[in-house]
Amino acid sequence: MNSPLLRTVNVTRYVTPLREGGSLPAIVEADDQFLYVLKFRGAGQGSKALIAELIGGEIARALGFNVPEIVFANLDSSFGRMEDDKKIQDLLKTNTELNLALHYLSDTITFDSLVKKVNTILTSQVVWLDCLLINVDRTSRNTNMLLWHNELWLIDHGASLYVHHNWLDWERQMQKPFTQVKDHVMLPYATQLEHVDAPFRAILTSDKIRSIVSLVPDEWLINETAFRSAEEHREAYAHFLESRVAHSDIFVKEAQHARATRI
Repeated sequence: MNSPLLRTVNVTRYVTPLREGGSLPAIVEADDQFLYVLKFRGAGQGSKALIAELIGGEIARALGFNVPEIVFANLDSSFGRMEDDKKIQDLLKTNTELNLALHYLSDTITFDSLVKKVNTILTSQVVWLDCLLINVDRTSRNTNMLLWHNELWLIDHGASLYVHHNWLDWERQMQKPFTQVKDHVMLPYATQLEHVDAPFRAILTSDKIRSIVSLVPDEWLINETAFRSAEEHREAYAHFLESRVAHSDIFVKEAQHARATRI
């Protein structure tokens, strides 16, 4: 099983907070001289948001989508000293463990389906991906898609895999349709779901899924009381995704029904 590799960077300069949502991400510079959007392990949903970001982003990349490079990021405790906002200052001081960051794309435009038209294959692929990941955060209010050099880029998968907020019921959730797809910003244009289903299923083999899930650090997994070990916790993610891929016809049909109802 060949796992994708994620680099680890050391944050050298705190640039500015983005002040978006409860996770309070920040733009930072790392020791490779690149800018990143840093997501803190100690903010919002904690490790779960980082796990969803990592797994969701790397699955999207495996399927051929444009996704900013994801890296692990070490943060020094001194970075909170110059920030006036007490909440952000505390966040910077207390997140010295391993965090997650995405390469910052400068001069982007937020995707607007009313302005920028994309082909029905691509829109169907995005809807399929988010049905698999049960990603509730790709709506007209917050598309989490950017246009960079006239290409579509997917960002922010931290709201994916919401099953991990209640693992006690996770096995029953594996084959359930994704009913929130009715609010997906791309749904009206997703006319090719059946055509993208088979190629995507062929890409997301068990080996591919497990290679991606294996990237999640043990330290992000050890505090979940529903599992006895980090390995058991990691296995749940892999099994959940394998089952959803194997039964993708369920969420494809739900999306088709929701589209027919919506239009």
